[in-house]
Amino acid sequence: MLRKALPLVAFVAGSVVLGAPVAPAVTDTDVLQFALTLEHLESAFYADALAKYDAQAFADVGFPEWVRGRYRQIGEQEAAHVKFLSTALGAQATKPCNFIFPHNNPREFAELSVALENVGDSAYTGAAQLVSDKSILTAAASILSVEARHSAWISSATLKNQPWNTAFEAPLTPSGAFSLASLFIKDCPSSNPQLPVKSLPPLTLSNAAPAPGTTINVKFDAPKGADLASASVAWLDGLTVVYSDLNSDGSTVVPPALVGTVFAAVVSSQAEPPNDNNTLSGFTIAEFPFDSHAVFNE
Repeated sequence: MLRKALPLVAFVAGSVVLGAPVAPAVTDTDVLQFALTLEHLESAFYADALAKYDAQAFADVGFPEWVRGRYRQIGEQEAAHVKFLSTALGAQATKPCNFIFPHNNPREFAELSVALENVGDSAYTGAAQLVSDKSILTAAASILSVEARHSAWISSATLKNQPWNTAFEAPLTPSGAFSLASLFIKDCPSSNPQLPVKSLPPLTLSNAAPAPGTTINVKFDAPKGADLASASVAWLDGLTVVYSDLNSDGSTVVPPALVGTVFAAVVSSQAEPPNDNNTLSGFTIAEFPFDSHAVFNE
């Protein structure tokens, strides 16, 4: 089992490689269109749930009255992000896709909402170094800080879990973030521009909240011709990537000391951070929650 503490420059290098399979260079417009696609998803997610579940539905699953009110505010802020990015892009703005959100009650909605917010946090973090215009970077940082507050509030105040993960946010590449977002996308307008992402097959874990040191199974459709002999599972834990061997039967041992929300993907090489050249699967989320005394739930 290998743990690599990677400086930010390592993620930058990995992401530069990332852009090559889709386009020679990722432009600021590409990044804004990618961000807007994610904001469309989040805005639709909250609007759909608030239309579906009234105050009584929230009360029926044990939430106090103010929880739905906070979600209404979050939904309004996500809609504001959509409006801001759409205005910035003008005629080049991406249109909303058709989405599918798998929740059947407000508690399932809340659990899914913190996952989506965490993906948004890491997507903005990972894409920041692709932006050349400093005014755009400042605007993205402004949105990122609000998204982080959303995820912290949902996780701690609503779900009674930790409000943060490690001292650093895990940066997801655009392809990595989109591999998670695409699970909720049914279809998109054909007029939408191509995003700076590579299509990756979904990855599932036999246990999405595993105890460290336990053996779990991973499942994905390996790309044609992929050599799995040296494949491993990369666990993104803040700015650290921890690797565990992927056995021939699809099993792997969960590394120790993973904290909070961790992103995992199958990679072909440990020589550089997960990027479009070495990532064999999409990312999935593994949860390692801890309480206010830093006692981990197992």
